[in-house]
Formats: sequence, structure tokens, C-alpha cells
Amino acid sequence: MTRRFRRCRHAPGTPTPEDQAVTDQFRGMLAAVRNPEPWTPGRAQDVAVRIGPFVERAHPRPGDDHGPEMIAVALVHPDTPHAAAYLHGHQLGYTDRGWLRCETTAILGAWQPGYAMLTHAAAGLPLPDDIGMDPAHYALYIEARRRDDSRDGYTLLRLGPYTQTRHAQQDHDRLTAALEGRETALVPGHRVSARYAPFDVSEHRLFADPYETNAVTLLDAAVEGMSTE
Repeated sequence: MTRRFRRCRHAPGTPTPEDQAVTDQFRGMLAAVRNPEPWTPGRAQDVAVRIGPFVERAHPRPGDDHGPEMIAVALVHPDTPHAAAYLHGHQLGYTDRGWLRCETTAILGAWQPGYAMLTHAAAGLPLPDDIGMDPAHYALYIEARRRDDSRDGYTLLRLGPYTQTRHAQQDHDRLTAALEGRETALVPGHRVSARYAPFDVSEHRLFADPYETNAVTLLDAAVEGMSTE
């Protein structure tokens, strides 16, 4: 008797579309790891950063990504900006981290889709409590600007980072009160004022710690230092 066999839709050795997609994704991951795209500071590129044994996508804070040692980033779901990515990212802890201080040595390169397989999201795991990055908070900039409307001037004092924005606001109010009536007398030809802005992590060495010394005391010391130069 002769038996006839109907050939299956997917013969042995012929990958299904699903298998092919996984294979392509795996090849993309290998290509990304073997040939990372260089990251260029100051170009607002999403970057791939190491988080333990995983790799995550990070979005630099505009204007705060010029390094060279530290930049500010926010971790984002690898499928950003798709709507489903936000929901999944919220479930896994991506959306509640805020801005973080990222050492540039942790950056593998510019983000590539091939890295997506290496993320916590791909593994269905939440981000760990300790990801090795401290928050990049806000700061106060005390500036002396010329009174001729040219906006020329310089920064007298940088205070930060503040671990809570309410602390920065409190110091801003204290400094504004301390400057009232003498903001145009401290530096000849200039007006001194306090400005509330993001903490510039790339210049962290230029900042005074506001939790070690009273902000008004630091201001007085900065003004005194200017007068003795």
C-alpha cells in the first residue's frame, strides 16, 4: 500500500514568522552589543546604560547631558513612545524614578532597539529598588546680572542638590528675603537674585551642599569672597 503524506505548512527547518521575529531580535541584540553606536554628549540622544546585569534605555534631561563625568537621565521603557509601553513601564517601576544621576562610564552607547532584549521589561521584571543611581534633584543659582538689560553677569553661588524640592523652595524664600533691599548694592552695577532650576549634575563639583551650611551664610561668604578679590 502506498501512503501519501501531506506536507505540513511549516516543514522541518522552516521557521515560523514568530520564530523568525525572535531570531531577528536576537541578531539585533548581538549586533548592538558587538557594535555599539558612539554616544555624543550634548546631542539629546537616548542612551543604553548598565543596570546590574541588565541594559536599560535612558532619556537625558535636556541641557543636562553634556558630561563628561555625569549626566541626568530618566529611565524609560524600551518600547517608548508607544502607549502600551507607558502602562507596562508604570507596572515595572520605570515611570516613578524621576531624573537620576548617571555616570558616563555606565553608558554603553546610543540606544539601539537591539538592546531591548536585555532590559528588565523584556524579562518581565520590575526595576530593583537600588539601581545604582542617585536622584538628580533641583538647585538654586544665585546670580549677579548687570542692570543695563544686557543680561550679562555671572553666578555667585550654586546650591545643590536638594533631595526635596520643598527644601529648595524654602531656601529660595530665605535668600530672596535676605537680598531684599540690598540686591543692587552687593555687587556694583549688578542685581543679585536667586534662581530655582534643575541640578546640573555635570557640574556637581561647583555646588555647595545646602544641607551642611545655612544658605544665607553661604551667600554672605560668597559676597565677602568677591569683595576680597
